[in-house]
Amino acid sequence: MPAELQYPPPRIARSLKRAARVVSKILWRIEYVGLENIPEAGLEGYVVAANHQTYVDPFWIAAPIMQKTQFMAFDGAFDWFFVGRMIRYLGAFPVSQNPRSFSSAFRTALRALDDGAALVIFPEGARQVEDGELLEMKEGAMRIAIARKSPVLPVTIVGGNRIWPRGWLTPRLFRRLQVVYHEPFIPETDDAEIETERLREAIRAGDVY
Repeated sequence: MPAELQYPPPRIARSLKRAARVVSKILWRIEYVGLENIPEAGLEGYVVAANHQTYVDPFWIAAPIMQKTQFMAFDGAFDWFFVGRMIRYLGAFPVSQNPRSFSSAFRTALRALDDGAALVIFPEGARQVEDGELLEMKEGAMRIAIARKSPVLPVTIVGGNRIWPRGWLTPRLFRRLQVVYHEPFIPETDDAEIETERLREAIRAGDVY
């Protein structure tokens, strides 16, 4: 059964996103690049697809996005007492490598797009290690976008691998960080492999900043 869509009240969501930007500016000297590429808040849902470097990525990415937001998140995180409750409240739903779980998450993702949400997905499926190299990207994000012919907003996090990569117990503070929003695109084919490679190249382009 697909998960129920849940959103915090709009006023609380806006307040939390503003707070995330302020805190991130203080703790990690965050810089946002390409904010003009974020679609204006409206009725059309779209996919936000990014590389994955830290546990904080969803908050960094979503902070400037004014559209209501859903997150596809690792199912194990929902079992963590505080974190699980918090991410569910903020609009996350679980996915795992289990085919049945992915099928349910896929249907939930389509409903999120139909509901006009910005759907945040990390196609790598796991956090990167300290070298910051992109992991293999799974095709699920583009399969979702193809199914609805939804716009895809590629995002590159630059510097998160020096803050809290996989294998570190705690994050480092006061490190420079960029979040780069690239020009959105709509899938041109029904071939998820081709479109995933297109997405990968867009995300890799962020390394030039």
